[in-house]
Amino acid sequence: MEPQEIREGYLVKKGTVLNSWKAVWVVLSEDGVEFYKKKTDSSPKGMIPLKGATLITPCQDFAKRTLVFKITTEKKQDHFFQASHVEERELWVKDIKRAITCLQGGKRFARKSTRRSIRLPETVNLNELYMLMKDQEDGVKELKLEQENRVFNHCFTGATVVEWLISKEKARNRPEALMLATGLLNEGFLQPAGDLSKEGAESAEQTAFLDDTKALYYFADSGFFCEGYSSDEDVLLKEEFRGNIIKQGCLLKQGHRRKNWKVRKFILRDDPAYMHYYDPTKGDDPLGSVHLRGAVVTAVEFVPDAKKYDIDGNLFEIITSDETHYFLQAATAEERKEWIKAIQAVSKSGK
Repeated sequence: MEPQEIREGYLVKKGTVLNSWKAVWVVLSEDGVEFYKKKTDSSPKGMIPLKGATLITPCQDFAKRTLVFKITTEKKQDHFFQASHVEERELWVKDIKRAITCLQGGKRFARKSTRRSIRLPETVNLNELYMLMKDQEDGVKELKLEQENRVFNHCFTGATVVEWLISKEKARNRPEALMLATGLLNEGFLQPAGDLSKEGAESAEQTAFLDDTKALYYFADSGFFCEGYSSDEDVLLKEEFRGNIIKQGCLLKQGHRRKNWKVRKFILRDDPAYMHYYDPTKGDDPLGSVHLRGAVVTAVEFVPDAKKYDIDGNLFEIITSDETHYFLQAATAEERKEWIKAIQAVSKSGK
């Protein structure tokens, strides 16, 4: 019987020989993880057997990379993958863990709720808690805070997190709330922003969350950025980054000059209505942006000037108010539908 395909999509993978990170198409089956240079390739670049494998998440081996998880095979070979946002990482991790567990027990894969490897009560679901914290009405409010001649955007204090957990009856007291917050930090849902919170995260053997009004944190997939550094890592405040993140993930994008297709990470924001795109293998600086106010987005069946082998469906086109055309390809028909719906809503409501 052929192994069942469980999940597929784009992830960034660290090379096993060279230390470069590249976007690859990944297919998870019941007994292994295959990765391809392109989605349309007929044979994989490699296959990672899951029998006897272990999975570590979050993997903190790389200081400048978040949302990384590590698969170590039975023969002690390490494979590192990076997701584009928290929810995507959690979906991959959940299914890979389940596949490993089923192989160990000699069972067929079946989707079930599994616990993450963290010492918290069985009733606690960190992913659900994280989504509640991000709720725009009742969640933790993202603020613009000044500290030591720097301005931190889309962040909050450690004390605010602790007080929110208690006020929403997720914890009975501050020590219990601190344990939950530490779990969120350990699992990569929350990230340290300022020097104080970074020291707490890095100084101890186990990551420490600080219940402090001066310790700053941010959501892992938020629009966080800091201005005021006098270094090469300066990030200047831009109006187009102020909007709330509506949707994010990897898509194939056709280049305007060479007409070639490359995997890009896209982040869609509202008010102002912008979609920024990034090289998923590198840092946080966008390669470009699409102003969506007044734009038209539609599903298409073909792309002019595209090579036949580059295309296998799930295409859509964005035409901006200044008549610039962008051709994109989603991984699935459902994903294309979701992107079109989200972009249409933002183009009508955002400024």
